Amino acid sequence: MRDVSLPIHGRGASGNPANRFEAAHYEMAPDADEPASVALRTELIADHSKSILSENDSPDIGFRFSLNPYRGCEHGCIYCYARPTHETLGYSAGLDFESKIMVKYNAPELLRQKLMHKHWQGELISMASVTDCYQPVERTLRITRGCLEVLAEFRNPVSIITKNHLVTRDIDLLRELARHHAVAVFISVTTLQSELVAIMEPRTSSPQRRLAAITALSQVGIPTGVLVAPVIPGLTDQQMPDILKAAAAAGATFAGYTPLRLPYSVKDLFQTWLREHKPDRAEKILNRIRSMRGGKLNDSNFATRMKGEGIFADQLEKLFELSARRAGLPSHYPAMSSAAFRRPGAQQLGLFE
Repeated sequence: MRDVSLPIHGRGASGNPANRFEAAHYEMAPDADEPASVALRTELIADHSKSILSENDSPDIGFRFSLNPYRGCEHGCIYCYARPTHETLGYSAGLDFESKIMVKYNAPELLRQKLMHKHWQGELISMASVTDCYQPVERTLRITRGCLEVLAEFRNPVSIITKNHLVTRDIDLLRELARHHAVAVFISVTTLQSELVAIMEPRTSSPQRRLAAITALSQVGIPTGVLVAPVIPGLTDQQMPDILKAAAAAGATFAGYTPLRLPYSVKDLFQTWLREHKPDRAEKILNRIRSMRGGKLNDSNFATRMKGEGIFADQLEKLFELSARRAGLPSHYPAMSSAAFRRPGAQQLGLFE
């Protein structure tokens, strides 16, 4: 039997930790001669949600409505704060999160119904605030594109966060939204080191491809910025100046950053990953995280969770401000407008009330 605690090529996690909502837990190990890639094929599971927009009331989040076509993410980023959401579905935050993808096949239809309602007034929608809407399965399923077709038809403002060059496929729709000041794209860049991406964010686009996406989008007038996130103290923090400089050279026009967050089981997954891949630096990194999180590995306080606290958090903030200023990147995001919002076929509104 293969030891499933060993790193698995192409996956961020190396096992399935216990679900915090389940009293019992078991894990089956595949045969030693069975390749991990075969044993861990991605499984697509239909999500039968009746609504598509989630409403947010967190005071430290700058949007009210979010849209996530997928639950779980094949990108497999080991640090992903969304991993524990899979536990609410009865799965593990580990390999399950990146190999059992819940798909909202009817997302475009549900979105159209929502936008047709007489009470909807064109509010900003954030796409991929939880899981990446351009993860690998989107290449064939095209659900994100279907949602963008609806948003472009209604001229409804949308912000997008992604680590995948695939976003450039939809330049035609994003350009249409940009004509009405109704879109902003954030390309997330954690590191410029391809070898680190391969083990930390195994199925994302390479740093070079992400920078190329910034160039492709910005060259046609789509507001595009870089999100240095998450910043991992002791591992990627020193790369921030180079990331911002490279993003500015690629055409980014704004920037932001977020320190690493490790809620619930992500703490254990990240610690295991560190000891598998960075054993010589593991304790330094963990201690630096604790110094920014009040002595713990995670801080859920709304006032501090997005920035951290303490001397290292202050240093990180100053490093970002200085580096962004030198790169010519403002930290304020482009204003988006719902002034052009329209409801096609408004005379049929009664069908959706």
